[in-house]
Amino acid sequence: MTYCSSMYAPLQWVIVKHPKQAFYNQSYLADQWKTFNYLEEPNFEEAVREYEEFISILEKYVPQIDFLPASDEVGMDSLYAHDPVKFTPAGVMILKSGKKVRQPEANVYRKFLEEKEIPIIGELTGDAVADGGDIVWLDDRTLVVGRGYRTNDEAIEQIREMTGSFVDEFIVVQLPHDLGEEECLHLMSFISMVDKDLAVVHSRLMPVFFRQLLIERGIQLIEVQKDEYDNLGCNVLALAPRVCVISSGNASTKQQLLDAGATVYEYKGEEISVKGTGGPTCLTSPVIRR
Repeated sequence: MTYCSSMYAPLQWVIVKHPKQAFYNQSYLADQWKTFNYLEEPNFEEAVREYEEFISILEKYVPQIDFLPASDEVGMDSLYAHDPVKFTPAGVMILKSGKKVRQPEANVYRKFLEEKEIPIIGELTGDAVADGGDIVWLDDRTLVVGRGYRTNDEAIEQIREMTGSFVDEFIVVQLPHDLGEEECLHLMSFISMVDKDLAVVHSRLMPVFFRQLLIERGIQLIEVQKDEYDNLGCNVLALAPRVCVISSGNASTKQQLLDAGATVYEYKGEEISVKGTGGPTCLTSPVIRR
């Protein structure tokens, strides 16, 4: 079986986690939201409603949706199923988050993957730390990794080694300091691939070489305004080429996508996305796209 090496091919199998298993209840959120550096305390009941809307969109296109279990070992950030692992054509890499409170998620994920009989091709060791949000398949033979506060040099070298047999081009992108070490800035914070030749970007955070590389490869750039970037407008999940999901309240980004021939689904993501700064790509870990 060939696993995922794309950000935009038709999504066949995805791993997610329901807020009922990550947020538990309102009193849990009241106790934990500051520890996990959320913008505000999420409303539990509204989070569940938002998530059901989000899943109903996925169900239109995705044949298999698997839910991670609840676990006392992990916290509310486990809602963002994308970050503890990254899929490759041969199987999954188990990562170790650069956000220390998220590091136990890898162990829970490993058990889940073993139960699903999904092959594990490697795991970060030693001082290496990386989040899935820093790893982007530009195409099925080109892997881009962001070097920032969540992903360090040691992890990049281990990822390079693990993926060497099926990656022709391995590109490292230096991430900016932006809002600082405690805030979440991933490579996927400022780029979402929506098709082989279409990307949603926030260019102000992009290194010049990387932006030029995209343009040289014939990739059309949809530019996200600053206010919509802050509303996770740059975080766009492709369900298939030019079929995508975006959190509501990003009118300019949505219109540009429509103008580029995309089908756009919106969900209200105030509780499950904006407050935790994790959009639809963060909520989903694609297992198979083809």
